[in-house]
This record gives sequence, structure tokens and C-alpha cells, in this order.
Amino acid sequence: MIGFFTVAVANEARDSASGLTVYKRPLCFCCKRWVSHLEDSGLQVSSVVKLDMKKLKRQWGIPKGMEACHTAVWQERYIFEGHVPAVYIHKFLASPPEGSTGLLVPGMPVGSPGMEAQGAFAPYNIYLLLNNGDYRLYARVENPDAV
Repeated sequence: MIGFFTVAVANEARDSASGLTVYKRPLCFCCKRWVSHLEDSGLQVSSVVKLDMKKLKRQWGIPKGMEACHTAVWQERYIFEGHVPAVYIHKFLASPPEGSTGLLVPGMPVGSPGMEAQGAFAPYNIYLLLNNGDYRLYARVENPDAV
């Protein structure tokens, strides 16, 4: 049953030229909150339930140690790993840095979009994923109001 649902949602996502496809595990609640954050910012989002996230992350070249709980793919071209704030996704898509394939927020930083916790916040980094599989600092989020 999950296979049919996954195929149907994936096909719908491919039909949306401007949308993101978010791959996530079936019962991840922070992923649902992150998707809502993206939608609230005006992004079109489809979700696909995946049981083998590790394989998907390797397919898209996400370096070991830089993984998070979900992976978003835009037009089969760019990836956004983890709790990347929508404002940075919009900025990246408006002017993708040369030689890059996306943005990464490893782990599950407290206070990042989808990981809100009663006002708790820890500063976190957003990394630029490069075509060669390397990464470098893209931005540092010091304040939850900045996203």
C-alpha cells in the first residue's frame, strides 16, 4: 500500500515545475512541521514516504555526518537536507551559487523550522553542498526570528 501511495505522490511532484518533493519517514512529526513552514513561505511541497532514507541520501550525494531526518529535492536538480529555513531556500533558488547542488542543515537543531520547542533555540549552521560532494559554510542562524 505504501508503494502505491509513494508512486502517486512522486508522480504528482514531478508534474509541479516549481515544487519541492520532501522525502521522509512515515511517522516523522518534525518533517510535517517543516513542510508546513515551507508551504507558509509560498513553496509548493509534496511529501513522499520512504523507508530507506539512507539509500536516497547517498543517491543525492549527501555526505556522511551531514544527514538529517528528511531530504527535499527541487526539480530533480537541487537538494535541501534537513531543517533548512524557507528564507534560505528562496535565496538559494533565486541565485544558486556556481558549482553547488543545495543546502544542508545536519541533525535536528533545536529551534530550527520544524524543531520549535517552547522558545528554546540553539544557533546552527547552514552548509552549501558542492557538486564534488564537499561542503562549506553558507550561513549561520543566530536568532530564531531571522528565519
